[in-house]
Amino acid sequence: MGMTPRVKWFDEKTRKKIIAEAIEILERVGVFVENDEAIELLAGAGAKARKGRVHIPASLVEKALETAPDRILVYDRSGEAVMDLGGDRIHFNPGSAALRIFDPELGDAREPATRDVEAFVRLTDALPHYAAQSTGLIPGDVPEEVADRYRLMLGLLGSSKPVVTGTFKVEAFRVMHEMLSAVAGDAERLREKPMAIFDCCPSPPLMWSDLTCQALIDCARTGLPAELVSMPLTGATSPVTLAGAVTQHCAENLSGIVIHQLAGAGSPIVYGGSPACFDMRKGTTPMGAIETMMIDGAYAEIGKHLGVPTHAYMALSDSKPVDYQAGMETAMGAIVAAVSGVNNISGPGMLDFESCQSLEKLVLDHEICGMALRLARGIALRDDPIALPLIEQGLEKKEFLSLAHTTKWFRKEAYFPDPVIERGALEEWRVKGRKDAFARARERVDAILAQHTPEPLDAATQRHLRDLMTAEAKRYGMDRLPG
Repeated sequence: MGMTPRVKWFDEKTRKKIIAEAIEILERVGVFVENDEAIELLAGAGAKARKGRVHIPASLVEKALETAPDRILVYDRSGEAVMDLGGDRIHFNPGSAALRIFDPELGDAREPATRDVEAFVRLTDALPHYAAQSTGLIPGDVPEEVADRYRLMLGLLGSSKPVVTGTFKVEAFRVMHEMLSAVAGDAERLREKPMAIFDCCPSPPLMWSDLTCQALIDCARTGLPAELVSMPLTGATSPVTLAGAVTQHCAENLSGIVIHQLAGAGSPIVYGGSPACFDMRKGTTPMGAIETMMIDGAYAEIGKHLGVPTHAYMALSDSKPVDYQAGMETAMGAIVAAVSGVNNISGPGMLDFESCQSLEKLVLDHEICGMALRLARGIALRDDPIALPLIEQGLEKKEFLSLAHTTKWFRKEAYFPDPVIERGALEEWRVKGRKDAFARARERVDAILAQHTPEPLDAATQRHLRDLMTAEAKRYGMDRLPG
């Protein structure tokens, strides 16, 4: 028995008020929907279209929340459940869809290539505190039109972990679903044991594009978890107040849940987002701002109140290199996410407002995640009495190191980080070359990539994935895949 640390952002009355107002926004203001099939689903269920917007009645929201599951299991390639989304259970995965990678030789960011994506996948596979991988980099050496499918293929070839991903083109989902089905065994096994989560992003304020609506519908009909990523920006695309942004976020997520559940009642969906407290001085979207983290924690509390698993983009930084700012912002985000009980936390490895990934930061952030996971477990009461007889034994022996109790519990009580975190004495640090955290991380990346060999897919499935991807690439003028 013991207590786990949790933070509360609103009282019960305020939570209910935010949800009630979000539902009223959907009724009075409505949402703009570009997808014809989604409009038909909404209209057939009683929603009304006026002046280009679809007004969703409260009864539709309530019905959708009744059918949306409160728990989602996500599986690895072997069929083992490795993510249990719901309650206050937390899981980390790297952030997705970075346009650049930080190159330590250049000391700057550059466009990623296939070799970078492969290294990113293999590194994520080797780091156990990441419950899932993500399609974290957009490779620049394939046509933009097929990048979503290509990065998924590389992830499936290079890691047995489930993957957080998404589509850039409406036609991509069919191919991505076929890839996942091939790895799972077939489409029905994939439905029973999903091994991917698809991000579906509304456009603030209160708009669903054709692409994102179709992704919601496709996920619902295939049984793959959809993850809503609502992105209000305070004072720019949402009210400037944090509570106002949380309320708009709630309305956008509820509209997505309605569309999704109309397409497939009971299909798994995650209440998530990537909002930001807009920086009026710089015109940027700082993910490392404490107010951004507060919005994230607060909307996760609303999602829990609604009974839906939660997600947030946290544990990342706006810094350009891997420096003090990167560590500070990432650690703060990971801790806020952990004490808020966010179920799926995306962001480790990321720099520059979700635009850049760093392999070195991914290794350092893995230790931040390990500490946050330890924090989330809280303080356990191992004994009763708690300490009295142990103190008597320690005083008698004049030390505690040799106690059987110490041997039994020290590994369970403490998180021991990887050597990339410096805990040695000063002289030891000097002898080892006076390396800073980034230098140690560079060495650790090289060591992991040299030593770690992911579990390979069987040859027939590998060929099938490559054949699918080659056919897609040829449609856009590429005769063969890179590398």
